[in-house]
Order: sequence, then structure tokens, then C-alpha cells
Amino acid sequence: MPLLTLFSAPKPFTDPHIRTIQRNALQSWLDLPDTEVLLVGDEPGLAETAAEFNVRLLPHLKRNEQGTPLVNSIFDLARQASQSTLVVYVNADMLFTADLVQGARAVFSQAAHFLVVGQRWDLDVRQEIDFSTGWEDRLRGQVHIQGRLHPPQGSDYFIFPRDQFSEMPPFAIGRAGWDNWMIYFACQAGWPVVDATPSILAVHQNHDYSHLPGGLPHYDQAESIQNTALAGGFVHLYNMLDTTHVLKGGQLYPASFTLARLIRHLERHLMPPDDQRHGVRWWSVRRLRRLRRRLTHNPQEM
Repeated sequence: MPLLTLFSAPKPFTDPHIRTIQRNALQSWLDLPDTEVLLVGDEPGLAETAAEFNVRLLPHLKRNEQGTPLVNSIFDLARQASQSTLVVYVNADMLFTADLVQGARAVFSQAAHFLVVGQRWDLDVRQEIDFSTGWEDRLRGQVHIQGRLHPPQGSDYFIFPRDQFSEMPPFAIGRAGWDNWMIYFACQAGWPVVDATPSILAVHQNHDYSHLPGGLPHYDQAESIQNTALAGGFVHLYNMLDTTHVLKGGQLYPASFTLARLIRHLERHLMPPDDQRHGVRWWSVRRLRRLRRRLTHNPQEM
């Protein structure tokens, strides 16, 4: 029985670039040791890809009124199909190396319940990757030269024991908010929430947003607003500055104090609980957020 079950809900394989980067991602997952891979959904081209790579497909997921797959359905299907102790949800454009498994094993040896997340490296990838011997070293070299560390505002993978997150709101996948709620929920449960950025290389293959309605980024979608409401408002949207621990050299350590973390702490406690975007508290939160994002090199405004 494998240690990890890695599962993902890919986008349609109709766009040539999306098709290329998703096939790259899938090949990198299949190269991981001690890992089973599951694909969830019935998007165009997914069944053919699963058959080509000999990967188990779970097609019968639930969708919202807009036709977008639901996160809780994806998680439930993967949990029911998996026999491994740990599961990891990954976005379908992410490349991983064997340190994903090493990191999961290290955390599991030190905690019974946990959530592992980490910042990603953004990289332009336009062609299918050569996965012959030495591909991990070649990828690391390319990331070192051309990659850019993404600010700590989004999460592209989650590692946790299979019995966790059995109850989730019906979030829309591929829209903002649900990943932030995952971190919030784990913190409220008292689990170690581990930033594995120093230990796990997570490479995001850059792409546009033509697959989304209107070509708008996920944080500008109406379904992202719905996700925020399902999460309980902005006060429940945590990020990696809210993690409690860090994984370094195979060991868990309490998260270090930084100015960005202090600002995030103040921002979180000043957030209006009713999400009202006016008044002194909201004014203060906006300015703290701008300062924090300058510190973490993120130009985006929520």
C-alpha cells in the first residue's frame, strides 16, 4: 500500500498549452515513489489521458449550478478510492519531485494530525518536459535560473491524513477562497499547519486564464465571492503567513517571527467579522494588507 494518494481535478485538455502542462504534471506525479495517482472529473480529454497513462479515473463528481466541480465532492471521491494513510490534493499544473514524498513522510513521523502547504515556484513551460534520467536535477536548475517564488497568498497543494477534512462546504474548484479556508480550518482544529517551502519543490507551470469565464483570473470570478461566503467571510481566509510550523531538514519547527507575520496577525484581528468594507477597521486592514504585500512582493489587491 502506498504512503500517499495524490489526486487532482484537471481542466479540459482542449487548449494545447493547458494540455501540455497538465501532461507534464501528471508524468511528474507518476514518477514519485510510494505514491498512487487518482484523477477526478469528466472534463474533455481526461478519460483518454487517464487511459493513456494507466491512471485510475473517478468521473462521477458533483458540480454547482454554474457547472463547476465541487471541492468536497473531489475530496470525498478520492478519500473513498484511496487506501493510503496520507492524501495530497494538487492543482493539475503543478510539477513535483521526490521531496514531496520525503516531506510528507517526515511530517507524518512527527505529528498525527496536520496540514502541509507551501509556496510554489512560477515557471514558464511551453513544451513537454523530457522525463528521462536526471529530469529532477534539470528542473531544479531551470527553476534556479528562471523561476520566481510566488508570494504566500495561495496554496497549490495540501498534504494531510486521509480522515481529515471529511466535512467541507461546497466550494467551487479553481476559484479563490477554498484553499485559504483549508488553512483556517486546520488552525482552528489545533493541528500543526506546516509551511514546507524550504523542503518541497512545487513548480507551477504558468498559464493564462482563457479557460475561466471571461478570461478573468480566479480571484475576479463571481464564484470566488461565493466561496468566500461559504468560508464564513474574509476573516476565515488564511494564508501561509498563518501557518504554525515550518519543515526544514526533515524536522518540524515553530514558525519564525517575521514582520510580515506580525502585520498579518494585526490584519487578521482587525478584520470586520461581518465583512463590511467601510469604517476604521476596514481602512486599517487595507493599509496593513498593502504593507504586507509589499513585503512579500505581491502586487495583487483583494
